[in-house]
Amino acid sequence: MTVAAILKHKGNAVTSVRPDDTLAVLAVVLAERRIGAVVVLGTEGALLGVASERDIVAALAAHGASALDMAVSDLMTRTVSTVALGTTVAQAMALMTEGRFRHLPVMAGDRVIGIVSIGDVVKARIMAQEGEVESLRAYVAGG
Repeated sequence: MTVAAILKHKGNAVTSVRPDDTLAVLAVVLAERRIGAVVVLGTEGALLGVASERDIVAALAAHGASALDMAVSDLMTRTVSTVALGTTVAQAMALMTEGRFRHLPVMAGDRVIGIVSIGDVVKARIMAQEGEVESLRAYVAGG
C-alpha cells in the first residue's frame, strides 16, 4: 500500500498557515480542525516548514504566555521530511519512527498535495494486515 492509497481514502486537503501568523492563530487552526500539525507555506505556496502542537507547548514552556504572540516561523520545523505518492506505508512509518515526528507532507514536485499522519499510516497498515488475514483464512477454508 502507498501514500497515494491513504490520500485516496482520507482526501488530500492540506491545512496551512503563513510564517508570519502567530502561535495564537496556529493554536486556533489546530483546535478548529482537530489536527496536530499544519504545513507552513510561503507566498508562492512553497513548503517552508511544519508547525505542530508540540511546537506550541515547547514555546509556551520556554517563553510563557508571551509565546502566543511569536511568529510561527520562530518555532516551526524547517528541515522537513516529505514523501511522494509512491512512498510505501512501511517507508513512511520508518521515516516517522526514525525522525520521531507524526506528520509527513506529501509532495508532487515542489507542491504540497497532502499530508499523512501517524494515525493514517497505522490505520492503512492495519487494513492491509486484515486483508492478508482474510485471504489466508479463505485459502485455508478452501483447501
